[in-house]
Amino acid sequence: MSKITPFLWFDNNLSEAIAFYTSVFKNSKLLYEVKYTDAGPGPKGTIMTATFELEGQKFMALNGGPMFKFTEAVSFFISCENQDEIDYYWDKLSTGGQKSQCGWLKDQFGLSWQVVPYNLGELLHNSDPKKANNVMQAMLKMNKLDIAVLKKAGE
Repeated sequence: MSKITPFLWFDNNLSEAIAFYTSVFKNSKLLYEVKYTDAGPGPKGTIMTATFELEGQKFMALNGGPMFKFTEAVSFFISCENQDEIDYYWDKLSTGGQKSQCGWLKDQFGLSWQVVPYNLGELLHNSDPKKANNVMQAMLKMNKLDIAVLKKAGE
């Protein structure tokens, strides 16, 4: 396991979350899970923690209950090669969730994602400030990002 691994707290729906994420990300797998025992605090035999992998990134997760919620202060950034990839992740991850501005969304579990083209930083940091501003202005009008519109704004 890498030195730093994201650790996610779910509200008693960890099994559903893992099934969802491993269906969305093609290169993914459940590595292992640990069940609650007689010691609790969850019901014996239910999943307590799990480790899973999405596109080579390992995650650990806890079926912790309703005490803590995800916020937009932490999100996962998906670098997409093309518009088809943006469309795919946007549609899959936003189902049952909440679409937001500038490529951000919350999935059905409340976890925030940024679905963006791989070259967004390059487009926003154009050496010509006017072009960079045009890209920013175009992006601010979007929910799901449109690569063609962003590129055109930077021309």
